[in-house]
Amino acid sequence: MNRLASATSPYLLQHADNPVDWWPWTPEAFEEARRRDVPVLLSVGYSACHWCQC
Repeated sequence: MNRLASATSPYLLQHADNPVDWWPWTPEAFEEARRRDVPVLLSVGYSACHWCQC
């Protein structure tokens, strides 16, 4: 399940259909990581129009 489908951020919505179980930056995400004793992996990116990428 991808939890980004209800995100309001255009950047996060770009990844809403990815086959990755992404979590938004929320206390629940960190609680789940602690519960499972796993690291939090952070995806840092940006969204830009064609002209801004040049």
